[in-house]
Amino acid sequence: MDILVEGILSNNKRVIAQTISKIDNEDPVAREILKKIYPKTGKAVTIGFTGPAGAGKSTLIGKLIPFFKNFGLRIAILAVDPTSPITGGAILGDRVRMPSTMDDDDVFMRSLGSRGAQGGISKSLRNVIRVLDAAGYDLILVESVGAGQLEVEISKVVNLTIVIFNPNTGDNVQAIKAGLTEIGDIYLVNKADLIGSHTLYLTLLDLVGQATHKPLIFKVSANTGEGLEDFSKKLVELIRTDTWLAKKKQKERSDLETELKSIVIEEIKNKSLQILDSNNNQISKLVNSMSEKLKDPYTAAEELSLLVFHSK
Repeated sequence: MDILVEGILSNNKRVIAQTISKIDNEDPVAREILKKIYPKTGKAVTIGFTGPAGAGKSTLIGKLIPFFKNFGLRIAILAVDPTSPITGGAILGDRVRMPSTMDDDDVFMRSLGSRGAQGGISKSLRNVIRVLDAAGYDLILVESVGAGQLEVEISKVVNLTIVIFNPNTGDNVQAIKAGLTEIGDIYLVNKADLIGSHTLYLTLLDLVGQATHKPLIFKVSANTGEGLEDFSKKLVELIRTDTWLAKKKQKERSDLETELKSIVIEEIKNKSLQILDSNNNQISKLVNSMSEKLKDPYTAAEELSLLVFHSK
């Protein structure tokens, strides 16, 4: 384990990949590794890219990488791909759409299966981000599954959320109303070279431009390169301001509180299931009472809950 920790801190890509696999597979060793590297985390900026399927998220991220590198940033990319509910497998195809990242020493690319997590966000995503943070990556870009309204979940994991639309997503207003208008710090109209992009841009200005959190709105084109340099420059300038860094710290504290509660709830759930599994006789008696109408389900559940909470 100490060798793995040392490898992470020295940015050994092979060790980083091995550790991510352990986290994704819920290997018990992963928890111990995370405990050791946790003090080394908190420096990276995490940016989530979300939006409807077909908005061009993968291609856009691939085209932005050279611009971010020009600012001296080391970049990690996490692409969350949909997992099959039947086989449990994922296509993990973003490597194909970002070929320029594969042989770059300053760029790390990894695909993760969503494994049915809410909002298409991998359950292990937070901890994978911590590994990359400890490894010294300055900018961690997270691309989420294109899954409509559930895309809002990504905002609970990253420091800054970028919502991407393009003029081919159907009815502009309906697409923008799909639960994404409240979470974006930045809105991008991609494929600005296509007809309808300016109309979509104006629609965004009208619907979200006046929101209380004052999101930024840009038009870009991953295809032609239009607006990418200006956007990347303004984004890097933003994340280096004292005001934004203060907001980042505040949001991280809120997210940590949410995570802490989730971990405790999960621990309580697992322990409760263990206790219930060891008390099948009592459960059977309560079910018999319910079946014979001697007890209602709520009273039975209250008795069973007392058993769970009083067990050591």
